[in-house]
Amino acid sequence: MNLRKVLVTGANGQLGYELQHTVAAGIELIATDHQSLDITDAAQIAAALEHYQPDLVINAAAYTAVDKAENDQANAQRLNGDAAGLLAQAIAKANSYKPTQLVHISTDFVFDGSHSLPYATDAATAPLGVYGATKLSGEQQVQQYLPEALIIRTSWLYSTHGNNFVKSMLRFMQEREQLGVVYDQVGSPTWARTLAKAIWALAAKEASGILHCSDNGIASWYDFAVTIQEEAYRLGMLNKRIPINPIRSSAYPTPAKRPAFSVMDKSRTEEQLDYRLPYWRDSLQAMLQELNQSTHKA
Repeated sequence: MNLRKVLVTGANGQLGYELQHTVAAGIELIATDHQSLDITDAAQIAAALEHYQPDLVINAAAYTAVDKAENDQANAQRLNGDAAGLLAQAIAKANSYKPTQLVHISTDFVFDGSHSLPYATDAATAPLGVYGATKLSGEQQVQQYLPEALIIRTSWLYSTHGNNFVKSMLRFMQEREQLGVVYDQVGSPTWARTLAKAIWALAAKEASGILHCSDNGIASWYDFAVTIQEEAYRLGMLNKRIPINPIRSSAYPTPAKRPAFSVMDKSRTEEQLDYRLPYWRDSLQAMLQELNQSTHKA
């Protein structure tokens, strides 16, 4: 597909940032946030599609406060579920005069974590909390109104931009004498840049259906934290190492229950991309180097 004009929702988030920094020359990118485009408003969506007439819409907007969502279900459903449906409906209607592709971003939290092998794209979904349930609702509404859309599930996103586990760990490692990090939740840490590059490649190939995209490899949050400290210390971003203690999830209760195992099978994605997704430690090293360089420039 010849992409000339692309509209991105959630442009201020981690993925939105990386999409803007990986867009190919010659593509006009319209970066929107909730202030410039309210995707819970059908009239605003229709007006934006008519005005911009994009070749592609990437829906990177989401209610991502997993714990807060447990007591804020209506707002989480409005943004994660119903807004995705409104986008899909509007694009389906507009496609009669201007074909537009939709890429919708979803999550590993649609699974319950009871598996011990990576989840296939057609594996049964069973979200444990409101966040996962509302994201699954978004998937279902997109498929209902725009079957040719591409839905990409991802996991454990981080970036140099915004708030995330990597940046939180770096701050804690500077401020505290020791840390406790859960070891009984396992997944695949993913640099948002990996996802952004894959989105551009898959959109160009007009991929559709459900695909999984994360960095390769498996880690617990504890493994992830230990590696962050190792790499950051090696780069001189930390002036000391502190003890990091593995703890059970039950010792660190949160309002939302998280899947114990949310590793996803990415074989179909890699077949369509025709390249192997990077290993998570390699991505982490590259992100930390970039973060270190930007900190020194500042």
